[in-house]
Amino acid sequence: MTAPLIELRKADKRFLTEEIETHVLSGVNLTIERGEYVAIAGPSGCGKSTLLSILGLLDLPTSGEYLLNGNSVAGHSAAELAALRNAAIGFIFQNFNLIGDLTIRENVALPLRYRRGIGAEERDAAVDAALARVEMSHRASHYPWQLSGGQQQRVAVARAIAGRPTILLADEPTGNLDSRNGELVMELIRGLHREGATVCMVTHDPRYADHAERRIELFDGRLLDAAHAHCRTAIQEAS
Repeated sequence: MTAPLIELRKADKRFLTEEIETHVLSGVNLTIERGEYVAIAGPSGCGKSTLLSILGLLDLPTSGEYLLNGNSVAGHSAAELAALRNAAIGFIFQNFNLIGDLTIRENVALPLRYRRGIGAEERDAAVDAALARVEMSHRASHYPWQLSGGQQQRVAVARAIAGRPTILLADEPTGNLDSRNGELVMELIRGLHREGATVCMVTHDPRYADHAERRIELFDGRLLDAAHAHCRTAIQEAS
């Protein structure tokens, strides 16, 4: 039987500031299968972005276990985690995170420059394919400041998919976009999923959470089961 792509087991995340310990995540059990489209929903401050950072190996749980492709990441060095992240995970951030003094092509190529075993010709082909996929080939020589917010986010998607990651993680990908551009980016993400991509997206917007195959509710650092999530949603809609 194939192991889940990602599995969290009893994951906690705690931060210590000025001798005060804050529990951000508590006892999170989560599996993401290959080819799934999962939305993590919940109010601001409930731990969604922290959970996504852990899923993306940008952070590690304080306790509990994280398995990627059935293998625990515990004990890996920072360099090993960075290599795993670069090879397996593509990120789409709310604030685009493009580098202003690099061209669009250079921004999309940047993660591939840190990947071992990929030559210039293969890298150029991957960048060309990613830019074509998001319909931004004609802007390859431009800089981020010359693009609209929607165009910058499409470039961010191209950067995320250029290396053919195992999973695509999106943190409020429409948060800085108007409704029209938000819908365009969401349709792009849906298209990538239809083509076989595994997607995990954090959002506070129920319209976009409903685009996913599976919706996970996070509240005060804990995952709610289906019954509790349905009850809470019904209460919110009635109020």
